[in-house]
Amino acid sequence: MEPPSLDRILEAALLAAEQPLPVERLLALFAEEERPGREEVRAALARLGEACAERAVELVEVAGGYRYQVRREFAPHIARLWEERPPRYSRALLETLALIAYRQPITRGEIEEIRGVGVSSSIVKTLQERDWIRVVGHREVPGRPAMYGTTRRFLDDFNLKGLDELPTLAELRDLSRVNVELPFDEVEPAPGADAPSGDEGEAGVEAPADGATGAAPAPDADAPAAGARARVPALADAEPE
Repeated sequence: MEPPSLDRILEAALLAAEQPLPVERLLALFAEEERPGREEVRAALARLGEACAERAVELVEVAGGYRYQVRREFAPHIARLWEERPPRYSRALLETLALIAYRQPITRGEIEEIRGVGVSSSIVKTLQERDWIRVVGHREVPGRPAMYGTTRRFLDDFNLKGLDELPTLAELRDLSRVNVELPFDEVEPAPGADAPSGDEGEAGVEAPADGATGAAPAPDADAPAAGARARVPALADAEPE
């Protein structure tokens, strides 16, 4: 029996992985004496991508590496595999995330100054629990407020290789038109979290109405087809303020 080809080994690894795999991780699949070169792996990945041309899945590269994911046009059908509905994010949360993505590093006070209203602790907590933002430093002013930036998980979830792939601000004319369904488990503000300040009635995550799906400010975010709970993109409006 012939040993499996490089293409098949890489395909098997990508289908089995729950996260995107960078080239370094793929190279580590092989013993040192049989390890292919970096360019060989990239060439094999290109062949696998081309082989998906007529398939329902595609091979894409995001910040975390390579992954297989369901094509966007199949989202309405694939979403019916799961009974639970994803959370629906408030417009206040989406605006906060967009400001962090485009103006990072940025403090909570600076976000509030731009939006003209306070940012509730539940919104910041939700974004951190999703691992979309993190503290990247502290502003050297009285009180040393935390400065926030986006994470690699943010890039992966929104199908981006880097921040330079974010749509231009001119393309983001209507935030509610840029949507994506994101991880399935609903995130709720922790018990005892601060009440919203300025965003009255705006929770970090809101209960969806019948037929609603998640939304977030990203240009595109198809999710991987491999794994027990493959995420799929959705089209929905953000909850208005």
